[in-house]
Amino acid sequence: MEETKRLQLTDWLPTTKKECELRGWDMLDVILFSGDAYVDHPSFGAAVIGRILEAEGLRVAIVPQPDWHGDFRDFRKLGRPRLFFGVSAGAMDSMVNKYTAARRLRSEDAYSPDGRHDLRPEYPTIVYTHILKQLYPDVPVIVGGIEASLRRVTHYDYWKDALRPSILADSGADLLIYGMGEKPFASLIPLLLDHLQNDADGTATIDTRTFRTLLLRQPQKQTAMLLNKDDIPSGIRPTDIVLHSHADCQRDKRCFAENFRHIEEESNKYEAQRIVQPLGTQFVVVNPPYQPMTQDELDHSFDLPYTRLPHPKYKGKRIPAYDMIKFSVCLHRGCFGGCAFCTISAHQGKFITSRSKASILREVRAITRMPDFKGYLSDLGGPSANMYAMHGRDLTRCHKCKRPSCIHPSVCPNLNTDHSALLDIYHAVDALPGIKKSFIGSGVRYDLLLHPTGDPRIDETNRRYTRELIAQHVSGRLKVAPEHTSDRVLSIMRKPSFQLFYDFKRIFDQVNREHHLNQQLIPYFISSHPGCTAEDMAELAVITRRLDFRLEQVQDFTPTPMTLATDAWHSGYHPYTLKPIFSAKSARDKQAQRHFFFWYKPDERQAIIRELRRMNRPDLIDRLFRH
Repeated sequence: MEETKRLQLTDWLPTTKKECELRGWDMLDVILFSGDAYVDHPSFGAAVIGRILEAEGLRVAIVPQPDWHGDFRDFRKLGRPRLFFGVSAGAMDSMVNKYTAARRLRSEDAYSPDGRHDLRPEYPTIVYTHILKQLYPDVPVIVGGIEASLRRVTHYDYWKDALRPSILADSGADLLIYGMGEKPFASLIPLLLDHLQNDADGTATIDTRTFRTLLLRQPQKQTAMLLNKDDIPSGIRPTDIVLHSHADCQRDKRCFAENFRHIEEESNKYEAQRIVQPLGTQFVVVNPPYQPMTQDELDHSFDLPYTRLPHPKYKGKRIPAYDMIKFSVCLHRGCFGGCAFCTISAHQGKFITSRSKASILREVRAITRMPDFKGYLSDLGGPSANMYAMHGRDLTRCHKCKRPSCIHPSVCPNLNTDHSALLDIYHAVDALPGIKKSFIGSGVRYDLLLHPTGDPRIDETNRRYTRELIAQHVSGRLKVAPEHTSDRVLSIMRKPSFQLFYDFKRIFDQVNREHHLNQQLIPYFISSHPGCTAEDMAELAVITRRLDFRLEQVQDFTPTPMTLATDAWHSGYHPYTLKPIFSAKSARDKQAQRHFFFWYKPDERQAIIRELRRMNRPDLIDRLFRH
């Protein structure tokens, strides 16, 4: 096995002035502020953007989890950059990261050393940007990452229980990059470098005024700005999607619901329109997204010189999120599931871009050289485990499509669901020296496995994939996400009928018997989703009891910005039909649904019986608690 290279401090992007001096740098081009600890790994956004900018020839530093109290020394220590400050809350929305669905503080922050949850503020995007604008008012600030991306227009904030305007207004940032940032930055950097101007001491820099002038003259795709009407490039055009204003959304929840359909559709089109939303006397202008990355572009992002390790400053400390992914490999970007409660397609898009086999194998070989690797890969996956290399057969049809999901309400007949490319990756990885076993830790879409394509070769390949997955790539437990048992609720969730779960479980049990395995199927379920009632949850409890499940992987629905379910939850209307929809909102109603997950716990029994009597369903008491 190839010997591990001895790493130096300069193998990481610098985080301090001393580390910059070790590289011989007296000034930086870009300084990135992140709400996460700095892990130099392609699963961590600040590392990816830092390495992308470095590959453009820039001098880049990362300030992870700066102290936002006191004299702001962490924001001052590296001075001003030549081009801009970049701000991201981190790999998760900061409020989801910090609080449970019941608005209680989580036990740990997975992206902080030793799980500490006092190292980032609420809404870091807003807090960090305010500080930078206070200290360096003439330096452009670009915000991005999941928190900013999903708050680019009016959105519902569950933790404040209020509609909030675009985060551009709340933060005062000069530019917002939404979605995955590689292509926007690759386009923006040459523009800025071509227009550097000498400041008073002769240093070539970009100031805020020049920055905004450039972006008005040459609007950048996949970005958003807050502008006066007269500054909107080309003015408001007939082709623009003009949303209901922020004030209208606050006045009328139906306006908020109507906006969502336009936002979602334009986020998932090859050729999208520009979105404009009035906000007070100004306008949020959201330029169309880039088309999906090519395979070469995605390979380039993953092949950059990551150390794949936390920065040495964290020596002896545990970063929980890193522990989860240190021996995993992401195979693709995007997800065409379009689940109503999920933000992946809103951020990554629905079109799949897959890495080449060569790039994947290079990363696996790098993992085998890690000193604590024992031969077991924890995950060969992605946003969904089994969408690798899947796309439309006729791409011209995809270019005209605006469906938010390629598999709901049924699998698109143009979608190629062939799993042979994924099987080829598994086989190639497992054949590498140093690999004892590769597991699939990401969630599996069993509806793709069970979909009859009408092509005997593909159907046989998918059956083979299913059997190999169960027999060879499960580390004792296989995660799947039926989410509910009620087909009515599942339809609102944009998930397949629960009947498919029965079908998949039969196959799972059969393969386990044939191979003398004792593996578990772990289903994920959600309570209090829009459209779900306490009676639906009671039925779920009876069905899962009959299947002999004592549920562990469960969650109460948490409204997060820019999902269909959140808009329905807040507005009371389904954004596509504009018909009223019920949501459990009070603590009592939410608990009345959630406790059905735990029918097997003695301390929940009396509360469940009382609830079943209240809904006049004594028949379910018998079915749930009979011995």
